[in-house]
Amino acid sequence: MNVQLDSTVTERLPAFSLGILQYSGASVSDSPKMLKGRINYFVENLRLEHELSRLAEIEGIREWRAAFKKAGIEPSRYRPSSEALLRRLLQGNPFFWINSAVDVNNFFSVLHALPFGIYDQQHLTGDVTCRLGRETDVYEGLNGREVHMAGKLLLADDKGAFGSPIVDSRRTCVTEESRDLLQVIFFHEQLSAEKKDEIIGSVGRMFTEINGGELTHTAIVSP
Repeated sequence: MNVQLDSTVTERLPAFSLGILQYSGASVSDSPKMLKGRINYFVENLRLEHELSRLAEIEGIREWRAAFKKAGIEPSRYRPSSEALLRRLLQGNPFFWINSAVDVNNFFSVLHALPFGIYDQQHLTGDVTCRLGRETDVYEGLNGREVHMAGKLLLADDKGAFGSPIVDSRRTCVTEESRDLLQVIFFHEQLSAEKKDEIIGSVGRMFTEINGGELTHTAIVSP
């Protein structure tokens, strides 16, 4: 499966890139106690180190807000998913447990303050393109709402839009039946190549440690 950047994105965000990881034969289940303990410990420290009123000062949040503005997206109206997760945690809400694949994905999203997406490859058709949305790009989001993606940064396959650094679709969501997975990291323009490689490496190691399977492909997709 190829993943590419469309010119509608690169013209506005010339240094934007995606981290791509593909897994086969994963075994998705409830998150083990070890993972839950590690995440809960991280959340406790996060609340000690950061205040909700200073959320915009967190590295990654600041850069993604700027990227949204450059792309023509209003960040106060459509927040990056990483910011929405961090905001929820700093408001005192508990980590929202889904399954071992999604929980690892969300943990790294708040750890690095970057939008992450995890998708069931069985429900993807053809290659994937990251582009700005069109008027016809509408899908049911994981939040249960109909999401209109015109003008917003998104991922699309041959069937249409399915993912975004804002909210993903139900069509490609990962469940305990999922085996072959596509993970996408939305890197902002200020991240160094070394940091991107470091993040991809740590994500792949922890994901397979928790979910088994094989990490079959990694890549950084850039203009």
